[in-house]
Amino acid sequence: MEPRIENISEKKLVGHSLNMSLAADKTPLLWGSFMPKRKEIKNAISTDLMSVQVVDPFYFKELNPTKEFQKWAAVEVTDFNTVPEGMSTFTLPAGLYAVFIHKGPASTGAKTFQYIFENWLPQSAYAWDPRPHFELLGEKYKNNNPDSEEEIWIPVKAKHIV
Repeated sequence: MEPRIENISEKKLVGHSLNMSLAADKTPLLWGSFMPKRKEIKNAISTDLMSVQVVDPFYFKELNPTKEFQKWAAVEVTDFNTVPEGMSTFTLPAGLYAVFIHKGPASTGAKTFQYIFENWLPQSAYAWDPRPHFELLGEKYKNNNPDSEEEIWIPVKAKHIV
């Protein structure tokens, strides 16, 4: 599973966020609160949904299933001029990303992340960059359907060879 490498500009997002951990996963609650209101966002760039995780810089070095992170259910927007009531804004910083295609149900996504962080990343010319990572849920995304596809965007930077 080889990723494509993309350099993206800053993105403006509107949506809902919750703090959670892997052990206390509140993803269904987050998306359950966002989906009924997403059509209120009038300046969305596309129909694609974004699931964004904001973790501290040491999150993947000291992997602890009870350590909290912030998760967003959001869409990319043109600007922050009109934000629906009850929603918040988030600016995704510009930078380099390794983009992987996860095929299969969302429930098997942990295996893809495990491959990325335990196999691909250590052997690649890149290191993890502690910026938010995200999943892009486009037209091929079907949640827990075996035919589902989503893009996993992992922030990276070139490794420094010593």
